[in-house]
Amino acid sequence: MALSNSQMQNIEDDDDDFQDACDEGPSPLCAMDLEAALTEAKLAVNLFFNNKFTEAEALMKPWATSSMYHSVGHSVFAYLEAMLTFEQQHIAAASDALKQCLGVCNRYRKKNTLTETIGKTFKKVNYDQYTDVEAHAELCTAEAMLLKAMLTFIEDETLTSLIKGGMKIRNCFAMYKECNTILNQRRWESESSRVHFESGVRMGLGTFNLMISLLPGRVIKLLEFIGFSGNKQSGMQDLIIGSQSLGIRQVLCVMTLLGYNLIVCYVLSHKEGDLKYCDELLAKQLKQYPDGVWFLFFKGRLEFMKGNLDDALMWYKRSWKSQNVWPQFHHLCFWELLWVNCLRLDWRESLLFATYLVEHSKWSRTIYTYQKASIMCMMKRSDLTSVELRTLDGLMKEVPKYKQRIAGKSLPMEKFACKKTDRFFAQQSFLYVPALELMYVWNLFKILGKHFHLADGVFRIVEENLNELEERQRKKTSSPLNAYDVDNKALLLLLKGACLRQMNSPLQALSCLETVVAMFKDLKEDFYLVPYAIVEIALIYVDQGKKEQAILALEDAKKNYSGYSLESRLHFRIHTALIELKGKSYENIPAGGD
Repeated sequence: MALSNSQMQNIEDDDDDFQDACDEGPSPLCAMDLEAALTEAKLAVNLFFNNKFTEAEALMKPWATSSMYHSVGHSVFAYLEAMLTFEQQHIAAASDALKQCLGVCNRYRKKNTLTETIGKTFKKVNYDQYTDVEAHAELCTAEAMLLKAMLTFIEDETLTSLIKGGMKIRNCFAMYKECNTILNQRRWESESSRVHFESGVRMGLGTFNLMISLLPGRVIKLLEFIGFSGNKQSGMQDLIIGSQSLGIRQVLCVMTLLGYNLIVCYVLSHKEGDLKYCDELLAKQLKQYPDGVWFLFFKGRLEFMKGNLDDALMWYKRSWKSQNVWPQFHHLCFWELLWVNCLRLDWRESLLFATYLVEHSKWSRTIYTYQKASIMCMMKRSDLTSVELRTLDGLMKEVPKYKQRIAGKSLPMEKFACKKTDRFFAQQSFLYVPALELMYVWNLFKILGKHFHLADGVFRIVEENLNELEERQRKKTSSPLNAYDVDNKALLLLLKGACLRQMNSPLQALSCLETVVAMFKDLKEDFYLVPYAIVEIALIYVDQGKKEQAILALEDAKKNYSGYSLESRLHFRIHTALIELKGKSYENIPAGGD
């Protein structure tokens, strides 16, 4: 059962403007009716996705204090600027815009008497009593609440804010479920109004269901306890239907599907997204928005995931150069261009984009600084100038200085980077193939399997370093590297095994990976290598059709190893693999909805 407005108000703090609709007086008359507002909002969406950001914002701003759709549009612009810049003044401006938006939406929500509010808890609501305007006000409120909740996480990075943000998202999810009930249980005054409303419900519920279903089982159980549920099939169906509609949020459904198939699948699982479907979606969207920065970016990502690196470079550069209103969006392109060039083994070109991110982006200076240093480590010291060698040492010293803490905890990837800088200095300014290690933990090795020459290029670098390490061990030369010989060899064998899996050499890959597992007790620091190697072994079993052996290996990695670097990242991948192998019974996630 969805939470009532009054129940939600009791949960929220006094400083948040999630007001109970029954507390307000009569709705003010607005000079712009719902149909006109929807028409302008649709026009603003088209302007926005054609890179006409200023025109779109100018269309929304004059009515932001009186029309809910204009207010939502104005808030979205402020929110995006805050997320792209991470600058305090933009975060504050977005927070103010969203508070204003929630106030505007609240004026149009159905005004319940105290008796009606209490009655919602005990009897079925007659949604035919809602007008189209009141129904849309519920949907717009849910959207604004979600943005406000997401903003909470960056406004104040404390445990209290984390809890508050989580509660707001839970309330938002409850509102989307109630909007789904409104969609299905009332007679609509206008078919156009219903179509726009449905696209918003499909987008909201679809995204919630899809993203929650990706979480590991232990997290799901906690979320179910506080009122969340998620079902992947339901989420995908909602988003696909929404992407085919004529509603305002149609393009947002498309964006979510592209983001899931081209980014989320690759980061959080061993599976690939549906690249053929993405190709079809992008063909339609690029026809409508030929210079749209977002769809040019996704086209670059599609080619990247196909392993077509030259094509990926072209599309990412087109996206980067298609607009200058939001230069921060360039950082997304530069991040991708950095890794495309790493897979091409063009370290100098990759270094250019890494340098720009260090100097201009505020998302994670620790990660950006370590990435730049890692790329420099891939070049032979003889190819680096004396200035560059000093720069490399300076970068490694700076990595820990920028480490962030959210709710009292360090970010896992930042923690990983800091550990590696300690290793760098312990080994007299040396690391084995750190950029390749980053490529592996970012799950980019699966792209190597697309074209043999890509995997072969990485394989040769790993093999060369492995031979050098083994030769030094045979000579028994004294070196600070000796203390970490086992860790370094285990890393190189893991990367070699992962390459061989992508090169369809499973027996050789297994030999490398099983050696890594056998080295567990001798490792000094890099304990993460063993569970990651076990998951690689499990995926080889999957490829060979050995389902039971794959499940046993995944369960071993999940249950028998803990406390290692990047543990949560691996658990996401184990979770999705076990769902695929064990079927829906393993997922055990109830469907969303009332």
